[in-house]
Order: sequence, then structure tokens, then C-alpha cells
Amino acid sequence: MNIQRISDLPALPQRPENSHKGTFGKVLVIAGSSGMSGAACLAGIGALRSGAGLVFLAIPEAIQTIVSTVNPCYLTIPLQFDQQSLLTPESESQLFHQIPSFDAIAIGPGCGQQEWFRKLTLKLYTELQQPLIVDADALNALASLDKPLPTAAGPRILTPHPGEFSRLINKPIQEIEEQREALAMTFAKQQGLILILKGAHTIITDGTRLAVNTTGNSGMATGGSGDVLTGILTALIGQGMEAFEAAQLATYVHGFAGDLAAQELSEISMIASDLPEFLPEAWLELMEE
Repeated sequence: MNIQRISDLPALPQRPENSHKGTFGKVLVIAGSSGMSGAACLAGIGALRSGAGLVFLAIPEAIQTIVSTVNPCYLTIPLQFDQQSLLTPESESQLFHQIPSFDAIAIGPGCGQQEWFRKLTLKLYTELQQPLIVDADALNALASLDKPLPTAAGPRILTPHPGEFSRLINKPIQEIEEQREALAMTFAKQQGLILILKGAHTIITDGTRLAVNTTGNSGMATGGSGDVLTGILTALIGQGMEAFEAAQLATYVHGFAGDLAAQELSEISMIASDLPEFLPEAWLELMEE
């Protein structure tokens, strides 16, 4: 297998002086469920702290008040459900009416595994023309198809940890850990997508190019860290970065923020909500370099 190893980081998105919020992308994260409102909040703050001009969160109406009060800077789209816990036709119609206006969309953090969500994930994966970041429960929704992934209408970026990747390719975790690069590249090439295989030394590949991330630490092995990464990545793609470059930069700065947090807080004491707090310092250092 021919491997083009990438070690240099891509350039940061440009911030022209004569700009407005529309210049820096309008992004959507479909996230959250009852008991998992934090996933939506963490993804939203990650996107806000990574330069997106407008950040929208599509969340169940039942958690809208919770999510809205965590940060006033993102906007929310409430999703309504009927007595059978199905997304109402009116709510689905309103969501799909707005979707064409977004520059990048992410789906999955904290969404759960209800049938409406699996159907929505498959529909977006197949039909959406914009870049789609597939994370967490959306990855499990794809794995539950128990067949090859469908052909996608636009760029796709999948962000599994080894357990999620195991379900996607139907191989044991131990085999994945022994052949991380080969299995990641083969899957990305076969499916025509960007894969971020998370873990120590996260792998980013499109099946030809391969980058191995050099930042991050054990303090990031805590619930919610991946939601922040999803937000960062969605923001960078929304600002016009190509998918592979955005994946490489998002992974690096996510880990870098974790390293800065660990220096101040210790790896033991870190929690996922610390990561967005250290993103400004991480971005500042990258800008100076």
C-alpha cells in the first residue's frame, strides 16, 4: 500500500479584516438527548472556540432550556417528538428546510440509538451534499446497518474510537490496535471518506494520505472529549478547509488544548469541559508559530 505520510500542519483558516459572521461559516451539530445534554453543549462550545461564525445545535425540545443556558453564543433548533418518541413530520420538515443553508454539519454526540435517529443518520449520510462529520451514536447507527456503507452525496468524515471502529468493520478491538494504520487506510479508501481513528496517536487518513497526531494525553480519556473535537472539526470545515486538512488540524489543536490543560490541572483532574477553556491559548500559540 502506497502511503503518503503527512507531518506538516496545514495553514490556519484566514481571518480577513473585512469580514462578518457569515465569512466564517454557518455550522450545525445534531446532538443530545435526555440525560446527555452535555454532549451538545461541549460540541457547540468547541465549534464556537474554533472560529465558526454561526453555530446551531439541533437538539430535542426537552433539553433546549438546559443547553441554551450553558452558553448564550450558539443558537438552538428544537426537535419535537410524538408520543411514540418519533420525530414529528413538522419538525423533520423544518430541520431539512434549514439544512441547505449550513456549510458543515455534524451528527451524533449524545443522541442515543432510537429508530428516528438511525433513520436521520442514514438519510443525511446518503443525501447531504455538504461535508458531514459522523461521530458517536451516529457511528453506531451506521454500524447497525450490518452492510457496506451507502454511497454518499458529499464529503464524509468519521471519527470513531477503537470500539466504534470495531463495530463498523466487524473486527475485534485487539486486531484494530495491532493494525491501526493498515485497517484505517483500507477502510477510508474503500469507503471514499476521511477517517479519524481516535486514541493515543490518533490516525487521520483518506486512504492515501496518513497523519499521526502528536498531541494529547491520558487526561483526555474522559467522557465528552470527543464531543469537543467534533465541534472543532465542524467549525474548521465550515470555514472552508478541506476535509483532510481540517481533520488533521482539529485533532492537533484538540490534543494541544489537552496538553495545556494537563500542565495546569494535571491529567488526573482534567474533564472534557476544560478543553474549550484552553483552546484560546492553543490557537494563540499556533498563530504565533
